[in-house]
Amino acid sequence: MPTTPEMSMDMTTVGDPGLLDALQHEVAVFARRAEQTRLGGVGQVRNSMDRAAYLLLNRLDIEGPMGVKALASGMGIDSSTVTRQVAPLVDTGLVKRTSHPEDGRAVVLQLSPRGAARLAEVRSSRRRLMAELTEDWAPEEREQFCTLLTRFNHALSARTAQGGPAAAERPSAS
Repeated sequence: MPTTPEMSMDMTTVGDPGLLDALQHEVAVFARRAEQTRLGGVGQVRNSMDRAAYLLLNRLDIEGPMGVKALASGMGIDSSTVTRQVAPLVDTGLVKRTSHPEDGRAVVLQLSPRGAARLAEVRSSRRRLMAELTEDWAPEEREQFCTLLTRFNHALSARTAQGGPAAAERPSAS
């Protein structure tokens, strides 16, 4: 159900304002700590792939080869940003640029075998980090946290897509 700005303002007075203050504080702390560590994983792979590269490689792995515009649209960023972020991935052999099979003028980005191997290595390291950070959590707590964090991220994404304040403040890099 869509909300109006007036409804959103009323949401801040519903329930416990202290809880909303605690939530915004914990989100800010999480964002800072996530950036400090880049949630890069453990071992030698730790901090070895920046967020933008990880997200681009991950999207290409999950969705397959695609053009710059489709990749940018799916990630909610500008095509020029994707082009700039993909360039070093192409230079290092993690992503291949190929011609579109139906329109030779169009460029298609594809995860290379080297990129797939590197992504698997980083995912494994990050998975180990998540296991360490939540080792004393019950499986249900891990699942609930993942569900709620996914829901929170979807809400942020939807707000940005609707042109909310986050759209104007959003940095060009993801």
